[in-house]
Amino acid sequence: MPFPRLHLITDSLAVARAAIDAAGPELAVQVRVEDDVDDRAAYELAAKAVELCAGAGALCLVNDRLHVGLAVGAGGGHVGALDLPVDAARRVLGPGAVLGATARDPDAARQAVAAGATYLGVGPAYATSTKDGLPPPIGPAGVAAVAAAVDVPVIAIAGVTAARVPELRESGAYGVAVIGAIGRAPDPTAATIELLKALS
Repeated sequence: MPFPRLHLITDSLAVARAAIDAAGPELAVQVRVEDDVDDRAAYELAAKAVELCAGAGALCLVNDRLHVGLAVGAGGGHVGALDLPVDAARRVLGPGAVLGATARDPDAARQAVAAGATYLGVGPAYATSTKDGLPPPIGPAGVAAVAAAVDVPVIAIAGVTAARVPELRESGAYGVAVIGAIGRAPDPTAATIELLKALS
């Protein structure tokens, strides 16, 4: 199955279900919970997300908490700048799992791939209000610089909308990751369909 071009980052099963129903195997659900959520609650959420994804052929990843991902049988995980180093994350997950890593420049991207990342989350592509403390946006040009430096899928993240997908794809992004574009949409199903059309 090809690697999904649309990634939904969420802690809502209702949002995940709507997107999965619309996208099926074209979707990756990245389960990401807030720092103050305990591991038991994270485990229960991720286990239900894995079940939803499995029923539709979608990929389920767990962000940050790799042990939770392993415990629920997720397809892999994603680590950010303040999580485990990529080589350590690869040792935790094993050789066959999908492992995403965050990068915002070509050097960091090359290092992450060398350490075992199978795809990169690259950004912030644009300004966003869904996560605090992010560095300045790198824009499509920044995404292009990373995409030219590596041979793994580059998933552009932050401030992504369906209208912005074409310029990100033109810059070399393989796909996009969204939070608010689906999670805050009045109709998450319709928003998912719109993003998929923009990516196709």
